[in-house]
Amino acid sequence: MIEILKELDWSPLFISLKTGVTATFFSFFLGIFAAWKVVGAPVGKKAVLDGILTLPMVLPPTVSGFFLLLLFSRRRPLGMFLYDNFNIKVVQTWAGCVIAAMVIAFPLMYRNARAAFEQLDVNLIYAGRTLGMSERKILWKIVIPSAGPGIASGTVLTFARALGEYGATSMLAGNIPGKTGTISQKIAMVIQDGDYQSAGIWTAVVLCIAFVVIALLNVISGRKIKNVRRW
Repeated sequence: MIEILKELDWSPLFISLKTGVTATFFSFFLGIFAAWKVVGAPVGKKAVLDGILTLPMVLPPTVSGFFLLLLFSRRRPLGMFLYDNFNIKVVQTWAGCVIAAMVIAFPLMYRNARAAFEQLDVNLIYAGRTLGMSERKILWKIVIPSAGPGIASGTVLTFARALGEYGATSMLAGNIPGKTGTISQKIAMVIQDGDYQSAGIWTAVVLCIAFVVIALLNVISGRKIKNVRRW
């Protein structure tokens, strides 16, 4: 077993971790910003925006990946613009991994942040406005600290979802070993080759990461209910 572990190519783990961290970083700020704007929007506008922002969570990942492929293909206006003006290529690159993972994982960050914001005492926001604080300061000084546990839960779930993304990533970034090949893609590939031993090792790696994620969620949830009386 030790020899197998030494000979194993660990690049899928590093690519997955790098993709997960980067996608979570962007989803964190975008999710908080979107949740803050949607919470304060009128009812009709809120329903439309919420449906659009949550859509990737209910669509099959391959469908989302297909739309991303159409959007960023070098045969399409956006893909051509990015490549011709900034030399940015998304399809079949690590950037495609990040974008696909971010699109799929973003709704988790957005939904958790929005739920946390909606549970806040609005009097805190009114007090901040009375004191002359700007909306930006109210968000970062009052809202986010008060909604900390919910935002932290969303961040952990976003990272876990981005780390394990497969469908959209395969469509947009492909499976290039050492470049875009993530753990999920590696497991699918070695199973197709009949290498169940390697598949078992990578599955064990994913289980360990999932256990850490669940432990973090339990710690965060424990902080939220620490003052609740035990039955």
